Amino acid sequence: MSDAEIVCTDLVRIFTAQGVEVQALQGLNLHVESGGLVALVGASGSGKSTLLGILSGLDAPTAGTARVAGHDLVAMRRRERVGFQRSSVGFIWQQTARNLLPYLDAAGNVAAALAVAGLRKGRDERVHEVLSALDVDHLADRRPAQLSGGQQQRVAIAVAIANRPRVLLADEPTGELDDATSAAVLEAMRSVNERLGVTTLIVTHDASVSEHVARTVQIRDGRTSTEVLRSRRTDDEGREHATAEEFAVLDRVGRLQLPQDFVAALSLRDRVRLALEDDHVGVWPEATDAAPTGEDPS
Repeated sequence: MSDAEIVCTDLVRIFTAQGVEVQALQGLNLHVESGGLVALVGASGSGKSTLLGILSGLDAPTAGTARVAGHDLVAMRRRERVGFQRSSVGFIWQQTARNLLPYLDAAGNVAAALAVAGLRKGRDERVHEVLSALDVDHLADRRPAQLSGGQQQRVAIAVAIANRPRVLLADEPTGELDDATSAAVLEAMRSVNERLGVTTLIVTHDASVSEHVARTVQIRDGRTSTEVLRSRRTDDEGREHATAEEFAVLDRVGRLQLPQDFVAALSLRDRVRLALEDDHVGVWPEATDAAPTGEDPS
């Protein structure tokens, strides 16, 4: 993980309200390699928004470690945090009102981001460059209200990458878009990732986002639970096939979460039987009559 731009180890975040503690993150582990494009998918309450708040420097963990673009987010002081948010990380919100200033046109929004980052030299050239990269340079003189939802999000991406961040974080970037527009915005993000090499993490509840990335991480109950890796392979006849393989995530102390459909199918609960085989581990319901003796119960 030496080349990872996002590294979280045993990350814990506890919120306290009216004397009641809620663990939003429960020892989460995650790493995203430099230049990677990853979707973090989870239901409401799974902890994904809490994680995004920590990775963006807007919140701090209760315990564990988190590093983004070489910055230790736990030990980071206020001045370093400001510099981190201005130059090392870009952020895209779901709500357009949080991404773009309504009284500035598209070019003005990008220029404002550059000004905040303290970048003045070659500002006009950079504005044109990022708007062109997102295919919205012809909309440079339009304000957000004059743009469609998809165009607004493309300009928002341009704003987020204007200062050449090492990491791009996106919070439900397609949450307010229809399916066709969502697909176009996700393809734009993938293009930016490939062309500029910016490490990108998309946090969403929409499982369809995973079709646009090579790696999808599922978060459940404050921990990463499964990962799906996608690739394209060419067979002996020259035909290209898309493949997807799902893995359970094993943490440093040997814990993993079984997929919910596996648990439901075998009515697993409370305790299970385990057996170590030559090349796999067997898992049985506690009440099964078949003792784990090395034979495949199926």
